[in-house]
Amino acid sequence: MLRIKRDTVVYAMSPDNAPAARAKDGDTILFETMDCFGGQIQKETDQLGTLDWSRINPATGPVYIEGAQPGDTLKVEILLIDLAPQAATVESPDSGVTGLAATEEHTKILPVGEGKVVFNEAITLPECAMIGVIGTAPKAGAISTGTPDLHGGNMDCKRIGAGTTLYLPVNVEGALLAMGDLHAVMGDGEVCVCGAEIAGEVTVRVTVVKGATLPLPFLVTQDAAMAIYSAPGLDAAAEGTTLRMRSFLIDAVGMQPHEAGMLLSLTGDLRICQAVDPNKTCRMEVPLSILDKLGYVFP
Repeated sequence: MLRIKRDTVVYAMSPDNAPAARAKDGDTILFETMDCFGGQIQKETDQLGTLDWSRINPATGPVYIEGAQPGDTLKVEILLIDLAPQAATVESPDSGVTGLAATEEHTKILPVGEGKVVFNEAITLPECAMIGVIGTAPKAGAISTGTPDLHGGNMDCKRIGAGTTLYLPVNVEGALLAMGDLHAVMGDGEVCVCGAEIAGEVTVRVTVVKGATLPLPFLVTQDAAMAIYSAPGLDAAAEGTTLRMRSFLIDAVGMQPHEAGMLLSLTGDLRICQAVDPNKTCRMEVPLSILDKLGYVFP
């Protein structure tokens, strides 16, 4: 199995990034990842305002996928996520939504293990490991790993975890897949600007798909299919993900346009992934049971 070390990272997704490694279509790859702070927060006296911001949101990679050509779709099956034994979370004035009210900066270190995240003596949360930053290179230019867009990136979708399949666009030869910013647990919205930020290892299988009709990025879990969309504001992100899922139901599944819209209003769940990055991210979820009844099979 190909292993990508955590000392090989990028801070922007770009077609100009040199590949850290090359993988074959169908390969299994293990990505060692740093936390979003670049390992700079290890104790509760470490604070957000003292960090080197040039080291924020490292993404391990990128990996060149042989056979991936512009216009293809990269299928990324997330097989396993292993987490480090501690996570960190912060609240700080002017950071995130809660930062609008916060007056002091605080850091909390959270022990992680045996499927649990210890918040304090009274509250223990079930571990729900997920990937915050995962994406391919955009067609041109460089997009910070802190910003989500059509290439993926910092989507902070809490449903991107083990046992799910993420479909990403191939914009440049080799796709240039990179990922990082794991969370041991995170609520929808990521309202204080971070989740339980943690280092770890992610094992994935990559497959190049030709001719897929999917609104990318697109996520499939055990129970739902999700269009994911990012835009400068939450209204635009919500509208974008809804309309992209409607188009998927029409173009890929074969529904009549009016029925696609009606079905979304009856069974679709519109949710906020994160409300704190330069672009905000929303997802529209449709139950897999509905798509099964319509006879749709994912590539």
